[in-house]
Amino acid sequence: MSESPPTTPVCYRHPSRETYVRCTRCDRPICPDCMREASVGHQCPECVAEGRRGQRPARTAFGGGAAGRRGYVTKTLIAINVTLLLISISTARGAEAVAGAGFGGLLGGSTPLTEWGAVLGLDRVGPFGLAEGVAAGEYYRLFTAMFLHYGLLHLLMNSWALWVLGRTLEATLGPLRFLALYLVAGIGGNVAAYLFSAPNARTVGASTAIFGLFAALFVIMRRLGRDTSSVIPILVINLVFTFAVPGISIAGHLGGMTVGAAMALVLAYAPRSRRTLFQVGGGAVIGLVLAGLTVMQTAVLLA
Repeated sequence: MSESPPTTPVCYRHPSRETYVRCTRCDRPICPDCMREASVGHQCPECVAEGRRGQRPARTAFGGGAAGRRGYVTKTLIAINVTLLLISISTARGAEAVAGAGFGGLLGGSTPLTEWGAVLGLDRVGPFGLAEGVAAGEYYRLFTAMFLHYGLLHLLMNSWALWVLGRTLEATLGPLRFLALYLVAGIGGNVAAYLFSAPNARTVGASTAIFGLFAALFVIMRRLGRDTSSVIPILVINLVFTFAVPGISIAGHLGGMTVGAAMALVLAYAPRSRRTLFQVGGGAVIGLVLAGLTVMQTAVLLA
């Protein structure tokens, strides 16, 4: 009885292709098109995919996702600001919405959209004295104001700062933590404007959040043991600009910086063993404090 010739192995994914290479993980034959480089030898596509599923996702030093390196949140925030400015200008009554009102004629004027969404304490308008503002129940203004701007220059200054600061902080914190920092700082600055500005003064701009990012960058760089000498002069220049130029919300900028620093401390110094719980809880405490201050100011204005 004659022996049958040995069978040449074929690729398990491409039966028409002969091969003598096997996957180092599952030992199945694989052809050149199916080979994937591994630390030792080659693996098949299925084993590579299974290995990726078993790996823990990369995290930042503060527990955030590595997707923050792509800057999607920063880009989205800038896109929202640009879109709302275009809508704001389209609803304007004149060309001064683009430029021509404040800051030596370079900042744009108000529009129906900014009048609707700006931080406003309390104002009584109309023949019947109808009230509008945060104290009249329009609490949404504390959120919407950070996405609205008075003209093109106002938007460009804040967008440039957000582009520079946002990408660095988003890569360091991760997308969700960076977004939380931005929103909490922005709302915190708007709450400060509500507390310390004239009740009938309107305030808009992303600068409340931007100043929070400045403070957060300082806190986080200190936490990582990095040099902060380049951050301090920029922060000082912006503070001088805040106090020197009329029409800028001093309370909004300082409030955003203070709340941004507080949120950054929560994110940066959370204990590793219960990091997420501590960060969420700390952010909730800051939110409750801001809500309490808002309620107190509302009671004062309505008294």
